[in-house]
Amino acid sequence: MEKQRVRLTVAYDGTNYHGWQLQDNGITIEEELNRCLSGLLGETIRVIGASRTDSGVHALGNVAVFDTESPMPAGKISYALNQRLPEDIRIQKSEAVSPDWHPRHCESRKTYEYRIYRAEFPMPVKRLYSYFTYNALDVGRMREAAAYLEGEHDFKSFCQTGSQAESTVRTIYTLWVEEQGQDLVIRVCGSGFLYNMVRIIAGTLMEVGQGKREPESMQDILKARDRASAGPTAPAHGLTLIRYEFFS
Repeated sequence: MEKQRVRLTVAYDGTNYHGWQLQDNGITIEEELNRCLSGLLGETIRVIGASRTDSGVHALGNVAVFDTESPMPAGKISYALNQRLPEDIRIQKSEAVSPDWHPRHCESRKTYEYRIYRAEFPMPVKRLYSYFTYNALDVGRMREAAAYLEGEHDFKSFCQTGSQAESTVRTIYTLWVEEQGQDLVIRVCGSGFLYNMVRIIAGTLMEVGQGKREPESMQDILKARDRASAGPTAPAHGLTLIRYEFFS
């Protein structure tokens, strides 16, 4: 039987997982998808993920593809697969794509949100999905700083040391900071992101908000091309991959 290529839109709570990519030291999203798909379809399945999110990072719309010889209609796989997956992973959509479609080989935009909860004391129900701070944050200063990062730049200063990326040039289409009650949301949309890039941006913007850096210092950080010049890497649990948009 001729193979079909199926694209999955995957949502997950990353709290209990060691990220997306297969690891020797803990369970991952990719491992669970492979296990449950293989059991469902009766063949060895290996998914290809669009974004290899880190340990503890969440997603509303990560994307994966796989090939199968199963006659099960692509649109029905999501329903059957969700019956097998752990409750903290759910397929939002399954659909057939062309045999040569690859999530990392086509033009796309990716949107992340980093969520910060500001209060005198932590809120237990928010602890897994937002970073808590009791420090006052000047949102105006953070917005001013964020504007310097929009556009095409070399983001080497915002890339974790040890990254294997061939190029550290990326394009940020939009980067804004919005207040939602006691939550402060940093939303960034770009062509792609370096290892820990969004979390380093969030950590640096929070330093600006606390008055530890000036907004215009973003220009110097970009020019330095040195990880040590930027702020700390914000904790993983505040980060969620919101969506992927593909243009080819």
